[in-house]
Amino acid sequence: MEFECSAPSLWREALSSYSSRIQSLNKPNLVSLDDFYRNALPSLLHQRNPSPFITTSELSDLMRWKLTRGKWRPRLLDFVSALDEAVVKSASQKAFQALPDISKAISELTVLKGLGPATASAVLAAYAPDVAPFMSDEAMVAALGNSKDYTLKQYLLFVNKLQEKAKELTAEGETFTPSDVERALWSGAVGAKLPSSQSDPDLKTDKSKNPNKRKRKR
Repeated sequence: MEFECSAPSLWREALSSYSSRIQSLNKPNLVSLDDFYRNALPSLLHQRNPSPFITTSELSDLMRWKLTRGKWRPRLLDFVSALDEAVVKSASQKAFQALPDISKAISELTVLKGLGPATASAVLAAYAPDVAPFMSDEAMVAALGNSKDYTLKQYLLFVNKLQEKAKELTAEGETFTPSDVERALWSGAVGAKLPSSQSDPDLKTDKSKNPNKRKRKR
């Protein structure tokens, strides 16, 4: 999926292919973890309004989702699973209450051991997908040209790009959130790597126009 593409239909097609791309990776538990992250977790967080928070167990499952969808780094999961429940609750409450100030929200979460801006962005995206997209490698490459710099400064640039793209696509008559844009970019990148029999040819052709190559660093 080329980031400069302005056709909402192509973006919607890429987004619609997301679930099948998740399945195509054939990674253990990824389908159930993705369902938890995209459906169950947002519901749980919003049920706790007006002072939403995430639990250590939920944060651990979120980390499993992130590492399974991307690059597995068990050390990070160990750090998160060992976090004190009260500390996680307090940090996440402060982060959610800070929104839409994304910089402050990320900073509240990254005090937790094992949480960098990328994982913190996943926490925020689960609660406010219309504000804070997940900082995935694939979307970073598409929007900014690389996925090496996992800093707050880089994330804010990333958020701005995806918010602008979401507004642009929505103005064309479709409704997109920044998180929709991230998933479409991820779906397009994964689809482009599949055998032609498994990948949509239009999306693959569109992605092939992008000279940027995906680089993974987690």
